[in-house]
Amino acid sequence: MTPEALNTFFSICIGFALAGALANGYQAWSQRPAGFGLLQEGVAPKTFAAVPFLVFAAPFIIMRNTLRGMRVESRRFEFVMMATVIAGFWSMMSGTFFLMTLRAAGVLT
Repeated sequence: MTPEALNTFFSICIGFALAGALANGYQAWSQRPAGFGLLQEGVAPKTFAAVPFLVFAAPFIIMRNTLRGMRVESRRFEFVMMATVIAGFWSMMSGTFFLMTLRAAGVLT
C-alpha cells in the first residue's frame, strides 16, 4: 500500500470517527438525533451555528439515514451505493481538513 493510499484511508477513518463523535455528542446533549433539519429552523443564531457542525457530522448522518432507509423503505442497492460513496468522499475531505488543522496547530508532526 502506497503512503498516499494509507494517508487517504486514514483521512476517511478520521472523518467518519469525527462525524460519529459529533453526531452522538449532539444526541447525548439534546436528546434527539442530529439531522439536516437543523437548517430549517429559520434565521436564528443556532441555525448558523448548525452549518459548521453539519459540515463535519454529515457523513455519519448520511450513512445513518441511508441504512435506516434501506431497512424501512427497501431502497435499491444503487441508491445505497451512491450514498456510501458520497459519505466516504465527504468523510475524506473533512478528515483531511481536520488532520491539516492538527498539523498546523503543531499537534501532529
